[in-house]
Amino acid sequence: MTGSATNVARGAAPTSRATHATAMREPATDDAPRRPQSWPEKFNCALRGLRRGVRSEVNFFVHFFVAAIVIAAGMVLEVSRLEWCLLTLCIGAVLVAELFNTALETIARVVTDRYNSQMRDALDMGSGAVLLASITAAIVGAAIFIPRLASMLDLWPE
Repeated sequence: MTGSATNVARGAAPTSRATHATAMREPATDDAPRRPQSWPEKFNCALRGLRRGVRSEVNFFVHFFVAAIVIAAGMVLEVSRLEWCLLTLCIGAVLVAELFNTALETIARVVTDRYNSQMRDALDMGSGAVLLASITAAIVGAAIFIPRLASMLDLWPE
């Protein structure tokens, strides 16, 4: 390690951004994973991360189940193109929030297995993001589906 990179490892401020970036890229061991260089490698890493997140988090099953119900309801109730776009954005926002929360939880487990109030706060914020995305998606879904269902059941006129 170079002198300034050693200082970075000890917690001292790096002498320049380039030095800091170099220090962050240096593998700790020879068997450290190599950073992807080509676009296909980057996409493979992204897809691997998506698979890991989906498989490791039980909440994804719940989100996918609800998404399937929303998609089925959208087909049955014949929502408009704009409504499909809104529903798709909402489904995507919830899944993205859950994936980020899963990544945050994974990092927290790697960093420490001991209680840390700041880590708890960060994890609670990640969970809050999923909750906020889910509530927003539910409001959008209700705004799209409730009038259609009410009209279908003759609860109020179109």
